[in-house]
Amino acid sequence: MSETVRSFERGLRVLRCFGAGASELTLSEVARLTDLNRATARRLLLTLEEQGYVRRSGDRFSLTPRVLDLGYAYLSSFALPELALPSIEALSTEVREASSLGVLDATDVVYVARVPAKRVMTVSIGLGTRFPAYRTSLGRAILCGASDDEVAAVWAASDRAEPTPKTVTSLAAFQATIEEARAKGYAMVDQELELGVRSVAAPVRDAAGAIVAAINVSTHVSRTSKSELVRTVVPPLRRAVADVERAVATRPGLRVTGVEDRAVHLGRS
Repeated sequence: MSETVRSFERGLRVLRCFGAGASELTLSEVARLTDLNRATARRLLLTLEEQGYVRRSGDRFSLTPRVLDLGYAYLSSFALPELALPSIEALSTEVREASSLGVLDATDVVYVARVPAKRVMTVSIGLGTRFPAYRTSLGRAILCGASDDEVAAVWAASDRAEPTPKTVTSLAAFQATIEEARAKGYAMVDQELELGVRSVAAPVRDAAGAIVAAINVSTHVSRTSKSELVRTVVPPLRRAVADVERAVATRPGLRVTGVEDRAVHLGRS
C-alpha cells in the first residue's frame, strides 16, 4: 500500500504550476496545467489561499511571498551554501565574473548559492534557478561521479527543448563530455545553455569523497576565450573548491537535505 498522501502531492502540483509566464492563473488554467478537475483544483487553491500561500484577485490566483518560506527552510537546513559562500565570493572577486554553487536534483542542476558579476548577463539566475544538468558545466561536473548508466538515465529523462546550435544532441556526445570532465577534473560548456555564454565548473566532494555539488564561473565569449578560461579561471576555481572541501571535511555528517540523495550523492570518482 502506498504511504504517499495524494492530496498533498496535488497541492504541490498546484504550487509548481505557477512560474515564469504564469504568475497569475485562472482556475481553469490551473486545472489544465495540473491535469486536475476544476472541483479539485478549486479546493486546493482555496486551501492554499487560507494558508497564505496563494492570493486571489477577481478570477485570477497568484502566489504570495510566503512560498519563499519553503525555500528558506531548505536553505537553512542545508549547510553547504553557507560553508561555500566565502570561497565563492573570493573566487568571483578574483576572476571578476559570476560564480555559483549548484546541486543536482534528478535531471536538473539547482543554484543554491551565487555571487553575480558586476556586468549585465542575458541569463537571469537567482537562488533556486534550475537548468537541465546535461547542458550546464555545474551539472556535468557533478555527473563526473555518476556511473555510465546513471549518466544515460539523466540524458533519457532530461528536457532537451530549446537547445542552442552548440548543444550536444546525442547520448554519445554527452557521455564524451562527461569522460572529458572526469579526465580534466573540470567541465566546460561553451554556449550550450545560451549563445554567448561559456562556463567552467569543478566538482565538490564531501569528507567521504562523494561528489555532492559543483562550483562554476560563467563569462561571456567576448571577454574570455576557452584557452583563457582554462589558464586564468580554472586554477582559482580549483583553489575555491579545495577551500570548500576543507570546510566540508569538518562536517562529516553533512547532507544535501531536501534533494534526492541518489541524484546528488553519486558516489566517488
